[in-house]
Amino acid sequence: MKALSEVEVLVVGGGPAGIGAAMGSARLGAKTLLLERHAFFGGIASFCVGMTMNQMLPAGKSRSVVHDLVLDKLRAYGKQAVCIVREHGLRCNVEFLKVAILDALDEVGCKYFVHAQAIDALVTAGRVTGVIVATKEGPAEVRADVVVDCTGDADIAFFSGAETMKEEGALSPMTLCLNVTNVNVERARAFVREAGIKRLVKQARRKFPLIPNSWGLARFPSSNCLYINHAGTRDHGVFDGTSLEELTRAECLSRRQAVQMVQAMRQFGGEILKDIELITTGAQIGVRETRRVKGLYVLTEEDAKSGRKFEDAVAWRSGFLAIGFVRRERMKIHDVPYRAIIPEKMDGMLVAGRCISATHAAASAGKSMGNCMGTGHAAGVAAAMASRQGIQPRKLDIVRLQEALRRDGVDLDRAGHSQEYLK
Repeated sequence: MKALSEVEVLVVGGGPAGIGAAMGSARLGAKTLLLERHAFFGGIASFCVGMTMNQMLPAGKSRSVVHDLVLDKLRAYGKQAVCIVREHGLRCNVEFLKVAILDALDEVGCKYFVHAQAIDALVTAGRVTGVIVATKEGPAEVRADVVVDCTGDADIAFFSGAETMKEEGALSPMTLCLNVTNVNVERARAFVREAGIKRLVKQARRKFPLIPNSWGLARFPSSNCLYINHAGTRDHGVFDGTSLEELTRAECLSRRQAVQMVQAMRQFGGEILKDIELITTGAQIGVRETRRVKGLYVLTEEDAKSGRKFEDAVAWRSGFLAIGFVRRERMKIHDVPYRAIIPEKMDGMLVAGRCISATHAAASAGKSMGNCMGTGHAAGVAAAMASRQGIQPRKLDIVRLQEALRRDGVDLDRAGHSQEYLK
């Protein structure tokens, strides 16, 4: 099999977690490679065509140099790139975001490949030593001292044989986001505030059975365009994003659903929405929850709601405990212990993002993009340090890791704080 690359740190998955991991590692000088199966980086931030990048600036304060670098590169493109910056996040034009991420990766010296999907893990004597990647030139091997799984679905952990967890029958719903245009933005948003969509749904449901119970119309950084995030598959069953059959069903159902939503607005939305047009949907359906690694510690709902502190904290999570359009509750800022990003038994690997070690409810407390980038940053720094020291990540000196993260602007004393700025 072709050898594609040999690096110190390999990061698989180029969403917010992978971006944080790749930059965290590369900034320490480690030879780092980032792999992404799509044609661009950004994950849900990019392919959900306008979703707010939540928890990037909690209370308007910096989270780390890694977060700041992405935001600075995005802001450099001006008002066309960034639409809204508020309490903790921002809404941006995703086409500028895709390029801003490239700019950030280039600045820190991280090598990357797109159109490169990891399809298996290389394992020797209980240690992950790399991955097999599907490319247009055929399958290829990438070898690494340390691999960081930022796939969202714990793919590398699963392929390696590491223990993973998944809530059969209770997985969070998926959503295919969409953009619409040819509408007066202010009148359309007023229509939503006045419960117009809910009235519309009552009239339209019989003709358009796939539409959700309600949805909003959010600003998008293009003239006369609006962004829609909604309940997606919630009312149509539980779908497993790691099952080929179920993911296919969810994806295809959701594309029909998006068309029905626009048709319903045109036919039952009165004078305000009668000319609305669908201009784009996400590159793929947005998956909120699948597999999670079984780590040395499993974060719990109580950890999130109580704002628990840990001596081995390497990141923190803010926002709401939110199971997509199913449950939404307040929580406190809480720590992510290093043990939650280390697989319980498999060496040579760390995990970051929404597939860290957490229960079903606790996973929903940390999936916001800024939080995922934070755990990615920690995993990337840890991977670089472990590679340079020639040790397994689980053997790393936690105090030295924490010192490195603090130098990168990570405040590891946030746990227990309430979040009055959240509405």
